[in-house]
Amino acid sequence: MGKAAVTTAVVCAAAACAVAALVVRYRMRSSGRWARVAALLKELEERCATPVGKLRQVADAMAVEMHAGLASEGGSKLKMLISYVNNLPTGEETGLFYALDLGGTNFRVLRVQLGGKERHVLKQEFEEVSIPPLLMVGGSDELFDFIASALAKFVASEGEDFHLPVGRQREIGFTFSFPVRQTSIASGTLIKWTKGFNIDETVGEDVVAELTRAIERQGLDMRVSALINDTVGTLAGGRYHDNDVVAAVILGTGTNAAYVERAHAIPKWHGLLPKSGEMVINMEWGNFRSSHLPLTDYDQALDNESLNPSEQVMYTWLDIFEKLISGMYLGEILRRVLLRLAKEASLFGDSVPPKLEIPFMLRTPVMSAMHHDTSPDLKVVGAKLKDLLGIPNTSLKARKVVVQICDIVARRGARLAAAGVAGILKKVGRDTAVKGGESVPRTVVAMDGGLYEHYTIFRECLQATFEEMLGAEAAASVVIKLANDGSGIGAALLAASHSQYRELEQS
Repeated sequence: MGKAAVTTAVVCAAAACAVAALVVRYRMRSSGRWARVAALLKELEERCATPVGKLRQVADAMAVEMHAGLASEGGSKLKMLISYVNNLPTGEETGLFYALDLGGTNFRVLRVQLGGKERHVLKQEFEEVSIPPLLMVGGSDELFDFIASALAKFVASEGEDFHLPVGRQREIGFTFSFPVRQTSIASGTLIKWTKGFNIDETVGEDVVAELTRAIERQGLDMRVSALINDTVGTLAGGRYHDNDVVAAVILGTGTNAAYVERAHAIPKWHGLLPKSGEMVINMEWGNFRSSHLPLTDYDQALDNESLNPSEQVMYTWLDIFEKLISGMYLGEILRRVLLRLAKEASLFGDSVPPKLEIPFMLRTPVMSAMHHDTSPDLKVVGAKLKDLLGIPNTSLKARKVVVQICDIVARRGARLAAAGVAGILKKVGRDTAVKGGESVPRTVVAMDGGLYEHYTIFRECLQATFEEMLGAEAAASVVIKLANDGSGIGAALLAASHSQYRELEQS
């Protein structure tokens, strides 16, 4: 062998050794990377664990807080607000009623013609109107005049299928989804604006009086019969179609619950007991917190960043139950977990995708789409990561990790939501098959919200967990029913059940 050949052989051998060394290092590094991914996933799974024993503790804690909140103002983490709704729809209501639903940058006006027990809703129509951004930060009169003007135009378009008895005033239910201190069925003062609204002069004012004055300025003869929030509206809408509805839960971008309480079981109620003997309670259950909630570092970081310094709040969990179970936050928790995996375990390669560092970049509908991906190569997951986060060419192994995290976060949320519902039923004595030697009557919980309606795995997990907690016998008498858009028609139904002409019709 010549000298050149020997040299070439040596160089080739060295190169081969170098390549082999690189392969070994790569494999070791890759092996170490996936070991770190596995460790972080195991930690997440353990911290998010919701064994049935823990869920029963959460349900018990919910029931205890409900009792405390009914006993006195500020006595509980749950506000347990008295709604003043003491006459829920029965299905016998007749006549023409309107609803106004204001809860964000759009509002809806709606009308229904009710036909009584046999015919129910004969006809309904609605319109949605966008609020100009300037009116959201302008004057109170300007905002309510704009709303009343749209309402007047809607009333003017009333067709022949809608009939108002001669000599009667039109009545409207007002769904107002902002913090309000309610003082009667048709009055309440605004505590603060949210969702981009900021009109100082309205704070502390009665929002029904503001709307009524604006209606009068339009020359419209209309009375506001009920002021409610969307959860109470969902309960009313559910009860109208099914007399066994005792509670309503909204699981959408936000979350809340309302239920029917015995009036004599509300110590903080100092008025006359209503004839019905019942009162709807707006729980504001997003505020619920308990040492039994399975919390992670991701939840703590999210909650710390949500603190409002203007309220002089020292460290506490703010709306932590909402952050664990609502659509606003599930996708954000997923993003935070993926960001840590990208930083500490190079899940998506050597660099951290810049878009993954943007808060709320991953919305819950995207999380749902990835979670429901059943294709062999998880094509939907790959497409979402590429299109939304700018992460091309993800491995199947990485995509499976994403789906696994979706599953851990979604199932924790669904199981905790089920525990919350179980806590409500425990409070009202509907969580067992037999009570006092008698069978517990059929119980219906009305559910509304896009998270529950569209996130199939979340919905099915919630239902299965509920049955697991209650047991087959007790769960057999409980129905969780989708009440799609119950809050819209619910306001009109509550205007009917609290109508000034109600006693006249019953006599």
